[in-house]
Amino acid sequence: MGAQLRVYKRRIRSVTATKKITKAMEMIAASRIVKAQRQVAASTPYATELTRAVTAVATGSNTKHPLTTEAEAPTRAAVLLITSDRGLAGGYSSNAIKAADRLTERLRGEGKEVDTYIVGRKGVAYYGFRERKVVDNWTGFTDSPTYANAKAVAAPLIEAVSKETAEGGVDELHIVYTEFVSMMTQNPVDNRMLPLSLNETSAGAAEETGTKDEILPLFDFEPSAEDVLDALLPRYVESRVYNALLQAAASEHAARRRAMKSATDNAGELIKTLSRLANAARQAEITQEISEIVGGSAALADANAGSDK
Repeated sequence: MGAQLRVYKRRIRSVTATKKITKAMEMIAASRIVKAQRQVAASTPYATELTRAVTAVATGSNTKHPLTTEAEAPTRAAVLLITSDRGLAGGYSSNAIKAADRLTERLRGEGKEVDTYIVGRKGVAYYGFRERKVVDNWTGFTDSPTYANAKAVAAPLIEAVSKETAEGGVDELHIVYTEFVSMMTQNPVDNRMLPLSLNETSAGAAEETGTKDEILPLFDFEPSAEDVLDALLPRYVESRVYNALLQAAASEHAARRRAMKSATDNAGELIKTLSRLANAARQAEITQEISEIVGGSAALADANAGSDK
């Protein structure tokens, strides 16, 4: 019985140490969410105005730019998947991967080849274990991305869209990331970044600015509309990638906080259960010792009574 009590005490110490770790990770994740939310809010005005500018140039000119013109028969698409570098975040990375798999299936069903680009060690490990081809990948910054990281990710994507498909280019560019809705809700989404859908772009910009049926101003383009698009569209892709990285970072911290809170609560419940079992084992041990003492005392009394006779 004493050995069983020692086992319970050892497990209680182990679970208590784990609880301290998960509680600390929960607090760290909670503190980082606020910073990530502020970064998302700070990046929104720039992305909104840049979207309006790109829309104005594209709608105010007759220039057929490769980044705004739909291919007649698209045959190749690029998918950028954003996951996390670290685990212990519940189903955060797996949900994004599942969304990317569904998008890839749909694109292949439309007869398109898919080139995959991945951000985050979890996505890289998932595709590597299944021996799936990945064109390029980036790791080491998912929990705190910077604009320089976004530029590094966007550069090969812009290059791929600018090329002809015969030269290894793509007709479409999609991005899969986890959108931060609230502390309790994060949804994996897939959006098409390029070619631009001008109607959707205009509607999205109007929604973000709180206006409806916005009339864009007239512009004169110097030196030409094509040159302006060449300059604006890379910035547009970078801003969209940066915003997606920030959304994903906020979602990762929220998911990790929720997972660590659940782990802390479960550890607390397990400690209570083990404590009850340990108390029961201790009581059983005491009862057994008392029974042995009483039995020994009775046997001694009987022996003494027999010797007196």
